Amino acid sequence: MASTPSQPASEPSDIGILILDDDEQGQTALWHVLDSEGWRVRVVPLAHDALAELARGNYTLVLVNVAMTGLSGPLFTTLKDLMQSTPEAGKPCVRVLFVVPQLVAEHAQPLFEREGLPYVLKPFHLHDLLEKVSDLLLEARAIPKPIRRVKADAQPDRRRKDRRTGDDRRRSMFASRDDYVLTEEEIAEYEKQEAAERKKKPKN
Repeated sequence: MASTPSQPASEPSDIGILILDDDEQGQTALWHVLDSEGWRVRVVPLAHDALAELARGNYTLVLVNVAMTGLSGPLFTTLKDLMQSTPEAGKPCVRVLFVVPQLVAEHAQPLFEREGLPYVLKPFHLHDLLEKVSDLLLEARAIPKPIRRVKADAQPDRRRKDRRTGDDRRRSMFASRDDYVLTEEEIAEYEKQEAAERKKKPKN
């Protein structure tokens, strides 16, 4: 049975993130990255527990592995409707980011593009993931400004070069082919950079 990362003993955040993923490696990588931002993160590895947890908890964002939910059925339909709902003034809304493994990408990508649903391909790049998370949290009015810290994003028009074609690539729901799964080394380096940034803030 997959173990669920325990919650840190720190002040609770106003941002709650629910991870629906039955892949232990995937859920752990996501939990480490999102928890390092100081958000409340909970992992649910069983599809039949997802709707009850979503109704019971106070969540701003849901990250869901579509290999776990499929592309039809009540859970997928509920999450799709949540993402496509229009936020009402003064009311909290839930945004959804769909994680699409390569094995189901051929069937899933056309659906998500047609429906205008946000997704990220797996394996994914850390910064691509955070960029999409940032956009959705801004849409939900949960954060006041983007959390992007990607060096490439410091360019004036935020374009990136595709390393295979050399073409300019603006914000896209497609991850590049040479993106990779988060490794323990990458997570450790990210957390190290975050700690260094936090130390600099009081001096500024």
